[in-house]
This record gives sequence, structure tokens and C-alpha cells, in this order.
Amino acid sequence: MKRHKAIRFFMVITVFIMQITFLLMTLKENYESNNFLIVTSVLLIALTIFFGYRYLDLHHEDHSYEKISVVIWVPIGALICYSLNVYGDLGSVLAAGITGTTASFIPALNKKSDYLKKLPAAIYCGAFVGMSSVEISPSVGFIVTAGVLTGVFFMLSKNLFLGIGGKLGSIAFLGVVVIYLLNWLSI
Repeated sequence: MKRHKAIRFFMVITVFIMQITFLLMTLKENYESNNFLIVTSVLLIALTIFFGYRYLDLHHEDHSYEKISVVIWVPIGALICYSLNVYGDLGSVLAAGITGTTASFIPALNKKSDYLKKLPAAIYCGAFVGMSSVEISPSVGFIVTAGVLTGVFFMLSKNLFLGIGGKLGSIAFLGVVVIYLLNWLSI
């Protein structure tokens, strides 16, 4: 039980830190001259996010994780979207749209299969990874690694952030940012 709570805490705190960091960077870039406004804005947003996590019912009480057989579709979705984006020269939005729309038809192959019903979300989560710009994700290896890490986050966050829009994109963003930072630190 303690392990499940530790994993839940790790996921929530990781997303919280990424959100605050992203907001800080955005505010710093747009409001370089007025530091008081930046600090006040970040504090208000951080408090709002903190109290949202703390007091809203965003999570189930049970601790279950997505199966590996579903999670492996996250990097596959990332590769499909990246290939359409870079090699097909379709652009990131169209590539993600095609990937997600195609994935939405997978459950129709066998309407009784619970497994097939879970695949569209995993593939679409991967599509968000594949949308990354070539400047951020320069190679297929980067996309696969970010897709695998995003898959781990997808697996761990099955019962977290329920009813919150943007969960799949946030998880994908988290995976890409962590792999990007690890690459940047290793250079």
C-alpha cells in the first residue's frame, strides 16, 4: 500500500513541478522587465494548482496500473505520428490527427474486446510525443525513448487526474521534457 501511495505522490509531484517550471519559463520569457508581476503570477498559479490537486477529487482510491500490453502502444503511436510528421511532411497537427483518428477505429475490429478498447488512448498519447518539433526531438531514437518513458507515465497514472482535460498531452509533454533534459545534461 505504501508503494502505491509513493508512486501516486511521485506522479502528482512530477506533473506539478513540470507545470510550475513551464509556467515560470513562459512568464519569464514574456515579462522580463517586471519581476514582481512574474513572482506574483507564479505564486497565484502555483497555489491554484496546489489546492486543485489537494482538494479536488482527481484520483480513484484504488491503485491499479495500465497493463504493459497496452502501454507498448504509446511508443508505437509516437513513431507513427513522428513518421507522418517528419518523413510524410504532413506537419505535427495533421499527423497527430491522422494517428488519433485511425486509432479510434481499432475497437471496431472486435467490439467485444476490452483490450482493443484501451488502445486508442495509448496510441493517441504517443501521438502527442510524435508531434514534437524536429529541433526538440531530432531522431527516431529520441522519439522511441520519449515514447517509452511516456508509456511508463501512462501506466502509472491510470487512476490519476481523472476528468481533467489534457491528461494525455501532459503525460507526453512530461516524457519529452525529461528525455530532452537528460540529453541536454549528457552533452
